[in-house]
Amino acid sequence: MLELAPVIQVPGTVVSRNDARLASEVAGRLVYVAEVGTHIEAGQPVARIDDRDLELQLQENQSLVAREQSRMGFLRREAERLRKLAAENITAKNRLDEVESDLSVAINDISVAQARLNQIQLQLEKSAIVAPFPGVVTERLRTPGEHTGIGDDIARLVQPDSLEVVARAPLGSIAFVRAGSELPMQSQWHSGMGTVRTIVPFGDGRSHMFELRIDVSPVPWRVGESVRLAVPTAEALEVLAVPRDALVLRRDGATVFRIGSDGVAERVAVEPGLGDGTMIGVTGGLSEGDRVVVRGGERLRPGQSVTILEEPVEVTERTP
Repeated sequence: MLELAPVIQVPGTVVSRNDARLASEVAGRLVYVAEVGTHIEAGQPVARIDDRDLELQLQENQSLVAREQSRMGFLRREAERLRKLAAENITAKNRLDEVESDLSVAINDISVAQARLNQIQLQLEKSAIVAPFPGVVTERLRTPGEHTGIGDDIARLVQPDSLEVVARAPLGSIAFVRAGSELPMQSQWHSGMGTVRTIVPFGDGRSHMFELRIDVSPVPWRVGESVRLAVPTAEALEVLAVPRDALVLRRDGATVFRIGSDGVAERVAVEPGLGDGTMIGVTGGLSEGDRVVVRGGERLRPGQSVTILEEPVEVTERTP
């Protein structure tokens, strides 16, 4: 016996969870953009912007910080000297107030100069556009020599080994799918199983479709590949099932050949029902544990002796 449920086929697309258009955070002329197909590790540069102007600004701001620090040091020494004279000299006390005021301004000026220096250092770091995750460059949206502004897209980076399938299923079938459910999926070239990661809890009010996100392994699927998923539309029922290849279809109906203990083939009429991949539910004269012919049944005749070359398939119970 096998638990089977009626299903509908819904289209889906293989996507990468990490698929980003990397943009510039500083303006300037591009001097390097990775070629399409380049594998980039996380933290490695995907593109570089000419940073010579920023280097000059960095040197200028470093000099400003040094100048303000020198001025602050002088004012501190001057204030210390005047404090010794202020106790007995009124003129020195007035001068001390003036120097301490200038010292306070100098300390604030150093803070401003240091902040500007930090800004230039940050811009220098951003002149290299680095990969936030390991991936492959799939598009070059700018080329070396072009001028880019802040926020302009430079390249597209896709991680090929972090995949999932995005599909939309009717509301009526969502009740029979939950996180962790395994769904059969197939493309033009191959097939496999996917595990439902999540059901997005917001649907389209007009189409009554909900989005499914299905985890898949990176092999053999590829980003952008179209697939079809078998989504159940009702609760699974326990049915007697045989391999699809065991069915012999003729104008008068479907049959299978059962092999008795004496090795003689017997034709048994069945009614096909629900299917699940290579298995299909049947009703009729079969019983659980019967041995059936999977291939070559079209050439058999009732009562014909059969020599078993390989162990035949039994109609058995299977837990999905």
